[in-house]
Amino acid sequence: MMTQNQYAQYNTSRILTASPAELTLMLYEGAIKFCNIAIIAIEHKDMEKAHVNIVKAENIIEEFRSTLDRSIKVSEDFDRVYVYLLDRLFTANVEKNTEVLEEVVVHLRSMRDTWKQVMEQNKVKKHA
Repeated sequence: MMTQNQYAQYNTSRILTASPAELTLMLYEGAIKFCNIAIIAIEHKDMEKAHVNIVKAENIIEEFRSTLDRSIKVSEDFDRVYVYLLDRLFTANVEKNTEVLEEVVVHLRSMRDTWKQVMEQNKVKKHA
């Protein structure tokens, strides 16, 4: 069984050796995790924990926005989605609304799953 320190070292190593595509996937998964933690925190009336985790999800979405390649036309569409998600996260945080957070999670899961498919398709193309 891994100790907490070993687990932290493993995670650090995993992040440092990840490809940009894998890092993006990790960020999607992190945003989903933070939203889910916030949902549970709200249900347990722990508003501070909910706030902290919603802000973590917002920070990930902001990172996605800041790293968009604006020279690619589709980046405008992604930016609009990210702005929408940030608006919904802000609303969820102000209202401590689990339904809004669940909506955000649905969108993030969809985006994550699409990203996984792109990664798989690119892996197949590289090996073909």
